[in-house]
Amino acid sequence: MKSIGNILFAGLVLSCGAAVAESRVVIGAYNFPPIASVTTTGKVSGLLADLVNELNTRQSDYAFVLFKTAPKRRYLDFQQGHYDTIFFESTQWSWQAVENQATPPLLMDEDVYVALKKPGRDQSFFDHLPQRRIVAMLGYHYGFANFETDEQRLRQNFDILLSHNHRRNIELLLIDRPSAAEIAIVSRSYLALHFTLNPTDQARLLISNKVDQRYALRALTRPDGPISADTLMALLNPLIQDGTYAALVKRYNLQLPDALSTKP
Repeated sequence: MKSIGNILFAGLVLSCGAAVAESRVVIGAYNFPPIASVTTTGKVSGLLADLVNELNTRQSDYAFVLFKTAPKRRYLDFQQGHYDTIFFESTQWSWQAVENQATPPLLMDEDVYVALKKPGRDQSFFDHLPQRRIVAMLGYHYGFANFETDEQRLRQNFDILLSHNHRRNIELLLIDRPSAAEIAIVSRSYLALHFTLNPTDQARLLISNKVDQRYALRALTRPDGPISADTLMALLNPLIQDGTYAALVKRYNLQLPDALSTKP
């Protein structure tokens, strides 16, 4: 009887494990603060981490876990099934070539040009980008470059340094070495975060009135993955309706799309 009981218990464990595996949803995350700040060890903080915590707390049908990817690698990792969904992506980027399902827009943000504030320097400084030493993020898409991410093509067309660190890009401006950087391209939300942490920098930097790109950010799911875009939105809707999602977005100085900002 004991051996039969052990067999039955083992079968129960295996069946429970299979059920858990079926409901496990892996979310791709790369360093994109304040949406996601990802350390070298894979620890994630920011809006994405808070949202995943809410999703896991509010329901038990799906267990959401985070998977560290990289800006350049995220498309291949998605296609190869290393993760099932990714939050806060623009369909203007390289996703057209990747089969996916998309939710309606969940966030809005924009990229602006930033330079060191100096006597006599005004908005015209941003008029001729190909003449400037630019610092930007490796694997990110930018309007001025027609969303090109290939390093070789970018360097052929622009005097550009590609970095892995937003803070470092701004610091390169502040040291006032034009050979290192004259213009950084930064999201409006990251600038707000940077100025919160480094308030004296705000008076030292010139922010462009011109926007490099404005983007609507969605969640994308694999068509053959464990969760569809429609199901994902069904899980998000209670957070949207009760104001939880709006509070998270506000915490990180991000902006809701108009369709969501009108929710009660």
